[in-house]
Amino acid sequence: MKHIIIIGAGFAGLSAACVLAKEGFKVTILEKNDQPGGRARVWEKDGFRFDMGPSWYWMPDVFENFFALFGKKPSDYYQLERLDPGYRIYYGPDDAMDVPADMQALEALFEKTEPGSSRKLQDFLRQAAYKYKVGMGEYVFRPSHSITEFIDFNLIKKSFSMQLLSSMSKHVRSYFKNPRLIKLLEFPVLFLGATPQNTPAMYSMMNHADLALGTWYPKGGMNEIVKAMVNLAGELGVDIKLNTEVTKIEVKDKLVSSIITNNGTFTADFVIAGADYEHVDQHLLAKPDQNYTPQYWDKRTMSPSSLLFYIGTNKKVEGIKHHNLFFDEDFELHAEEIYTSPEWPTSPLFYVSCTSKTDMNVAPEGGENLFFLMPIAPGLKENEGIREKYFNLMLDRFKHITGQDIRDTIVVKRSYALNDFKADYHSFKGNAYGLANTLAQTAFFKPAMRARHIKNMLYTGQLTVPGPGVPPAIISGQIAALEAMKSL
Repeated sequence: MKHIIIIGAGFAGLSAACVLAKEGFKVTILEKNDQPGGRARVWEKDGFRFDMGPSWYWMPDVFENFFALFGKKPSDYYQLERLDPGYRIYYGPDDAMDVPADMQALEALFEKTEPGSSRKLQDFLRQAAYKYKVGMGEYVFRPSHSITEFIDFNLIKKSFSMQLLSSMSKHVRSYFKNPRLIKLLEFPVLFLGATPQNTPAMYSMMNHADLALGTWYPKGGMNEIVKAMVNLAGELGVDIKLNTEVTKIEVKDKLVSSIITNNGTFTADFVIAGADYEHVDQHLLAKPDQNYTPQYWDKRTMSPSSLLFYIGTNKKVEGIKHHNLFFDEDFELHAEEIYTSPEWPTSPLFYVSCTSKTDMNVAPEGGENLFFLMPIAPGLKENEGIREKYFNLMLDRFKHITGQDIRDTIVVKRSYALNDFKADYHSFKGNAYGLANTLAQTAFFKPAMRARHIKNMLYTGQLTVPGPGVPPAIISGQIAALEAMKSL
């Protein structure tokens, strides 16, 4: 039985492990932290249960398709609830827009906001649905080893209608003029790690994921997906070793000869690196075995990092929804301070999740579970007091816009930012979401899955194909598993 070692028990690592174990391989996952899930870990304190990372459940078809590979369904492991409204956007005090789950209600909202826009929305979403179908069906499952994978007449023909060379910003504005609707439609690309001006219009497929497929919540939180994948892996015989950090990968004759960890040395027939790509490439491998140079990595456009706060209150917070976007400040300025001239933001946009609005089990009775997230540039320096400065800024804005002052109700509080991402995940520059999905970093322009100088090693996860996000990470693991099998 061939033995495959996977470094990292994030979504990509767990996905690859399950696919390989199903095919009869012996699979061991080496995980640095004390629980699996990567960024989707949980933190519990005083009856509050916080998802530490991903909080949006989009693209349910990806999860369904993954579990179907094993004759399973998500409902075998966790229960989903579609949120309605999917989320709320605050544009200012007493100025909010709820995004309904029902398509007729959504069209009515657009028509009320911009007369004549409901029919434009129908056309916009038809295009988005086509892009989603083609993108998910013909693009994302390609390993993107080289451009030759995409030299196919039908695929090239479809690429023109996918609008690869136009920007998301121009695409949205060709349909809609109202700034509120523009912000609503540009919002999903923030998950892709770039501004709408630098994101290909192809990614309007995310509007289909958002507005047509819907925003869902797995009862118990996003970590329920991790539990499901860990349970599935266990059923398939995968061995997950926690608190086992890889410190060195030794290579001999272009083959991984041994993997050195804080808990001993491991050997395998094949290795899939699901840990941070830059860390593995630059810090675990000797220079002759690396795919890239430090200069290459430094020139990559990374997705934002985040300043996070996990907040538990002893009172209910009225008037907010499960997902809340605070778009009351200048998005262009905040984007410039993330991507163009990286610095701590002047007047940042931010996001608040309140899972206890949907799930009574994530907070003690009478309390709320809140998750504040402020996007920031990767690679910034954290000086003393900077986290508290922005925490107070967000609480002031939260009070100003919602009318709710929660300061005196906070009983649990934890912050998380750049230095934590680096310490816990070896995250390059402390990024939160991976590599930005710009045109210059799409498909075969991304860091390669193959280890060019090592015959029995591949990379997977958010710094390689197909990109950042939970569904793409699950797909990345599937691709890596299939590519590994071709080599064994």
